[in-house]
Amino acid sequence: MTPPTLTAEILTGCSEEHLSALANGQLIHQQMQPAWQKLQQAAAADGITIAIASAFRSFQRQAAIWQAKCEGTRPVYNLQQQQVEISKLSGLKKLEAIMLFSALPGASRHHWGTELDIYDAAAVTSDYRPQLLQSEYSESGPFNRLNQWLETEAAKFGFFRPYKKYRGGVAPEPWHLSYAPIAKPYQKALTMQTLQNCLGQHPIAEQQAVLANLAQLYQTYVINICEDNE
Repeated sequence: MTPPTLTAEILTGCSEEHLSALANGQLIHQQMQPAWQKLQQAAAADGITIAIASAFRSFQRQAAIWQAKCEGTRPVYNLQQQQVEISKLSGLKKLEAIMLFSALPGASRHHWGTELDIYDAAAVTSDYRPQLLQSEYSESGPFNRLNQWLETEAAKFGFFRPYKKYRGGVAPEPWHLSYAPIAKPYQKALTMQTLQNCLGQHPIAEQQAVLANLAQLYQTYVINICEDNE
């Protein structure tokens, strides 16, 4: 399959031409499928059933999440997993509170199809709904074994965790897996100008504040990640 030409629409979640559907209907980057299958198979051999909680998200989907958090109809949490009263915040403070756990529409790595939020289905009952909380991946959590397994095995298949540690931007996300061979060039291609153009064409909640602070947000929350050797 010939890979699609990388466009601003792909980078910002406004196109699905680079994606393939998995058996469960989740969409991932078509070039990532072989590596993803090998990762799953290797984990299964060690008694871990890697399942996807979230894969590709479109600009529209991310914008809906963003708007709900801006309006306070979807909870916003701080680093201690305590709910924030978002109605009491405004401007940059409000944006920073949301972006601790939710990406700016147009700047979510999930737009690329290279990012997966994962959990171990073998470690919980079939009706368990993953919350994607750090406690679930801690020593006492059900997904600690998966967390430790990824530490040594993920890189063998080209994957890394961009939010493994807190670097002053996005909160730690031990569940977030990224496919480096595609994600790295995509991140380099997602310039601030590309993002600004996207938001100019597709306005979002808190648009004025976002554009006024875009340079800082881009540096702190978009390109500020853990590299695969950290």
